[in-house]
Amino acid sequence: MSDPQPALAVAPTNPPRRLVYLGTPDMAVPPLRALVAAGFDVGLVITRIDKRRGRGSATSPSPVKAAALELGLPVSHDLADATEIGADLGVVVAYGRIIPVDVLAKLAMVNIHFSLLPRWRGAAPVERALLAGDETTGVCLMEVAEGLDTGAVFARRELTIGDDDLGTLRHRLVEAGTDLLVEELTAGLRPPVPQEGEPTHAAKIGSDELELDPSRSADELQRLTRLGRAWTTFRGKRLKVLEAVVARGEAAAAVDTAEPGSLDGPLLTTGDGVLELVVVQPEGKRAMAAGDWVNGAQPRPGERLG
Repeated sequence: MSDPQPALAVAPTNPPRRLVYLGTPDMAVPPLRALVAAGFDVGLVITRIDKRRGRGSATSPSPVKAAALELGLPVSHDLADATEIGADLGVVVAYGRIIPVDVLAKLAMVNIHFSLLPRWRGAAPVERALLAGDETTGVCLMEVAEGLDTGAVFARRELTIGDDDLGTLRHRLVEAGTDLLVEELTAGLRPPVPQEGEPTHAAKIGSDELELDPSRSADELQRLTRLGRAWTTFRGKRLKVLEAVVARGEAAAAVDTAEPGSLDGPLLTTGDGVLELVVVQPEGKRAMAAGDWVNGAQPRPGERLG
């Protein structure tokens, strides 16, 4: 028989005084700054090790480490240090590692998760919400528990997605999550509520998934372009499509019966509907208006993308 897992530490209901902060990328910087500005004692910041920069020996810190040093906060790359400073609570925002159960048994932790759990548990909740065409998303302040994003939820805030791309939606979610975190910790955490509903998994987005397949619908392809890394090929070279809209009206109707992948100016025929390319980036060149690219490339009759 395997050894029983240790019981997890319980988050304090009174406002925590001393915190450990765990985070890595840019989106984890605003919550850290807000906690410090609100007067919380951030006794330690834990983040990933410095990355090698280029081919030399120089390294660069994570955005969270850079912000912590600017704020005069101690920094560690060792997760075991979280339990050594007498903290009341750990705060996790896009840390990038699973927290072991033995650490959680010694220090309760909360996490800002950028979805309305249990929808989109996993590494890419914002991207998956956009790709799925979700009309709403949000943030949850949840307890960190064994398993991937399975913890009970202390509080949540819902947002309408609208015309957001990945950058604008992330910005709005980080703002909402930061406000929620500071408000809830300042007031003292209420007992969390278990997640309810069917979970969906937000797997990391690979490059292959970002390829624009013209046999798919214009709506699906437009959602892919909102992630900022969508691509196709033209004459054997990669062409990034950085911005696009679903075309409507007479101009779209005139090319809707062409073969998927066909171009008429910046209008791309798809398996269902027409996509108008707005901003593209040819391989090895700068981003440019799609109309300028078409004028330079001069696609021949019958020549297709992808």
